[in-house]
Amino acid sequence: MPGRKIRWGVLGVASIAVRRAIPAMQNGEWCEVTAIASRDRQRAQQAAAKFGIAKAYGSYDELLRDPEIDAIYNPLPNHLHVPWSIRAAEARRHVLCEKPIATSAPDVQKLIETRDRTGVKIGEAFMVRVHPRWLRTRELIRSGRIGDLRLITSSLGYFNRELKNVRNIAEFGGGALLDIGCYAVTLSRFVVGAEPVRVMGLLERDRDTNTDSLTSVMMEFPDGQSTFTCSTQISYHQRVAFFGTKGRIELDRPLNPPNDQPTRILIDDHPGDPSGAGIVYETIPACDQFAIQGDLFSRAILENGDVPVPLDDSLKNMTAIDAIFRSASSGTWERP
Repeated sequence: MPGRKIRWGVLGVASIAVRRAIPAMQNGEWCEVTAIASRDRQRAQQAAAKFGIAKAYGSYDELLRDPEIDAIYNPLPNHLHVPWSIRAAEARRHVLCEKPIATSAPDVQKLIETRDRTGVKIGEAFMVRVHPRWLRTRELIRSGRIGDLRLITSSLGYFNRELKNVRNIAEFGGGALLDIGCYAVTLSRFVVGAEPVRVMGLLERDRDTNTDSLTSVMMEFPDGQSTFTCSTQISYHQRVAFFGTKGRIELDRPLNPPNDQPTRILIDDHPGDPSGAGIVYETIPACDQFAIQGDLFSRAILENGDVPVPLDDSLKNMTAIDAIFRSASSGTWERP
């Protein structure tokens, strides 16, 4: 339906929604956020007033009953992703759900069954997978710019020990691996274009929260390896590097690049020169990955196309994460 915007409803007033997703989607070409809900109606009203959203509801079910909503953005805590995404789908609303879309592979399978039964579109909100810098990085690597890709190394972390924060509540699906380590898994798979053959995980759990606060992972792919460390209790940082037989590529702020200024890709295809004289940068124009994500999902609805990160991909990602957790318990390599 040319010219029509998808009317979005937002479940909850989570930080990622009010800081990132809603402002970006409101500026999108194909998105219009028309309703927001919270279990605290006042919080929903405050968010609606701030972002110029027409409707504010005091419950999620009330929003799902709104006949003027086409799609739902679900940024609820991890343990609520599957149940509320299923309820939204059963209300015949398309669903864009925050990552990780589930806390286990069997729960992703429930979403797939719901999608197939209801006929709606359901996708995972890995916004990084639509950012032009990541698309260009994958293109550079697959074109052979750094030779054969042999190793991906990632380190992602921040410090948060607030016991009431959802990221630190085990029964809410908290912990470093599900919160930020999932990015390292999906981006490795995205760039390599294959699934890990086996994985090894090492978890250090916080004694008060029982969530993994420091996690290191090795993933073996058919041709090469990916290693990463993620933590909720180290200084804030984000780094990803790709090493090939003829060079390397590095990205700073790989997950949360600024949306108001250009970003860069570091390319060094003269690895024999330790001075760094062979380093060049490719510049990617400023863009908002959340706006791109919202528009691509909306166009998939309007044109009956594929969503950016479909559930079939989410299932493979969660299968790998499940194997990492198993490995941390067994102390051995595990196969996804």
